[in-house]
Amino acid sequence: MANYTAADIKALREKTGAGMLDVKKALDEADGDQAKAIEVLRIKGLKGVSKREGRTTSNGLVVAKAEGGVGTLVEILCETDFVAKSAPFVALSDQVLAQAVAVKAASAEELLASTLEDGRTVQELLDEANATIGEKIEIKRVARLEAPTVVSYLHKTNPDLPAQIGVLVATQGGDEQVARDVAMHVAAFSPTVLHRDEVPAETVENERRVAEATAKEEGKPEAALPKIVEGRVNGFFKENVLLEQAFAKDQKKSVAQVLKEAGCEASGFVRFRVGA
Repeated sequence: MANYTAADIKALREKTGAGMLDVKKALDEADGDQAKAIEVLRIKGLKGVSKREGRTTSNGLVVAKAEGGVGTLVEILCETDFVAKSAPFVALSDQVLAQAVAVKAASAEELLASTLEDGRTVQELLDEANATIGEKIEIKRVARLEAPTVVSYLHKTNPDLPAQIGVLVATQGGDEQVARDVAMHVAAFSPTVLHRDEVPAETVENERRVAEATAKEEGKPEAALPKIVEGRVNGFFKENVLLEQAFAKDQKKSVAQVLKEAGCEASGFVRFRVGA
């Protein structure tokens, strides 16, 4: 019988983020020695890295930093919410964010290929974490914005988990607080584009077709169709275009109106939601 207790199991799980079964097997093999058990987890985990490639990563977190007119947003995924909220995974995410900021990464590929101070690439760092924790871990998305002012906002959809939604908003002029309010709005209302002219032409055309077909199905008079279709397409824009959405803190005003009144102009935004 291996010489370890339930407290030892808990401590090793907290240190590594590994599953209960894997931790018990490692402690059995290491005869209760924590340091040896961690080594066992790494060795066995590295063997299984390729086997985990096909697994689904539907949990994780988003991390962000905005400072000096530059904002960086990173989405890091894992398999379970247990790992997502574990100290090792959160620490790994902070390390990955710091690296993204340092190398000015604007894509996951660029970040993964970058080299840390100890000579490892970020991909190698993830592989080692993958091995120790026993779950597939991946960097899904990375975004970087530059502007006179860039703010970030992180939102928890579950109080027991790390932030699941992350937003960057780039602006010029006005008060930084207005930009923060807009970032919170973006988190809540999930616009897809900043301006309506950013919506693909085929998407707009499809909305027109659907609006017209629906109006005809409802028996609307032929003469009224153009106006009805235009109204419904505008409704689509008001749902999806940030500047045309009703502002979260004042539904009587659009986001564009709020920004204008504050002497502020938005030049871009990014919104990540874990797994979306």
